[in-house]
Amino acid sequence: MGESTKGEELKKELFNIKKTGWLEVKEDQMEKIQKFADEYMYFLNVGKTEREVVENTTKILIENGFKNVIEVENLNPGDKVYYVNREKSIYIAVIGKEKLENGLNIVGAHVDSPRLDLKPNPLYEDGGFALLKTHYYGGIKKYQWTTIPLAIHGVIVKSNGEKIKINIGEEESDPVFTITDLLPHLAQEQMEKKLKDGIEGEALNVLVGSIPFDEKTSESVKLNILNILNEKYGIKEVDFLSSELEIVPAFKARTLGFDRSMVAAYGQDDKICAYTSLRAILDVQNPQKTAVCILSDKEEIGSMGNTGMESHVFDNFIAELLNKTGENRPNLLEKVFCNSKMLSADVDAGFDPIYASASEHNNAAFLGRGIGLNKYTGARGKSGASDANAEYVAEIRKLFEENDIRYQLSELGKVDLGGGGTIAYILANKGIDVIDCGVPVLSMHAPYEVTSKYDLYMAYRGYNAFLK
Repeated sequence: MGESTKGEELKKELFNIKKTGWLEVKEDQMEKIQKFADEYMYFLNVGKTEREVVENTTKILIENGFKNVIEVENLNPGDKVYYVNREKSIYIAVIGKEKLENGLNIVGAHVDSPRLDLKPNPLYEDGGFALLKTHYYGGIKKYQWTTIPLAIHGVIVKSNGEKIKINIGEEESDPVFTITDLLPHLAQEQMEKKLKDGIEGEALNVLVGSIPFDEKTSESVKLNILNILNEKYGIKEVDFLSSELEIVPAFKARTLGFDRSMVAAYGQDDKICAYTSLRAILDVQNPQKTAVCILSDKEEIGSMGNTGMESHVFDNFIAELLNKTGENRPNLLEKVFCNSKMLSADVDAGFDPIYASASEHNNAAFLGRGIGLNKYTGARGKSGASDANAEYVAEIRKLFEENDIRYQLSELGKVDLGGGGTIAYILANKGIDVIDCGVPVLSMHAPYEVTSKYDLYMAYRGYNAFLK
């Protein structure tokens, strides 16, 4: 009996015992977690696209004393600034007591999510219906986007420069849209196809109307839709050519579970990390090192383009900070990056018991066990991965343990099953110490994703401790 007790005590000391963090949550902290989750769900509901997130974030920053860096002549410790890159990404900084030359503490997330984009010439009529042609954005399972309520978000920019914001399908009084699917009675051939081929990309056409304008005009249903749009927004069909219109689920973010422990919502990859990163930097006051938050665009399609992380706009933002703190000199930017540290704030694949065979149990991320650290991502033999060094992993472990932040280290599924990437490698290429650090998600990239409110709150606390 005594030996068994000694063994159990030794096991507690030596084993990395993994258990849910909910068991340690006290009543006062439960209230904070639920309140934080409610605020997060509001953020999701008002920001389903990257443009909407950046617009909402800018308002929040201004309300919290941040200024546009373009409008500031000089920067001093404690100053709070931001820069908006083409309305789709935003960089935020709180100037530290130390010189920028000593390095930055950076948390970087992305605000784009898988979706359907309208093609340049989207509107057509067929079989008495008006439909919109789409081109899917990011890695999706195409069949998941049929027979669900959809909304249209984005902008139309006329050739004269007039910009029209579009948001249809979110209010109770708004119409919604959908993509139809074949009834089971006639789907024998479809059901024989591989899952990935059951719905083709060119079949993701959004149903938007069925009433003709009159009896005599050809394409009369299409004409009626264009007439409605012209009366409401003053646009013609040609104006679709210079538009960015995104089809997103019309679902609202909701609390999930009898115990109210989870969040179900569209776009949690990666807006859950974007929101917690934003909240973390809002709470930073007079840090030792300059704290930086990145909310980038285009991660889901490779981070390319001038609003993606591959562009040099972020470098220009840091150079502007160097100019306005009076530090800048030739080649200093490279030294700043080489002295900097970063948490790449992107989501992780949560363990799903229904699909347990996709995960290696010992190295899976579990909902409710805290923020997830990925030393590396990539595919197969770590192809395309940023692999954090052991010294930096130990540094982040120490930070989280000292601040009582529950964390877990994991991999993105089984070794040869697939893989994925984040913006980590892009910042690592600049010489920054980087590790992926985000929230585990179920049903990632689906129109309705699931996360734990406990992990949400741990992410906020973890990013805040890092930035401070």
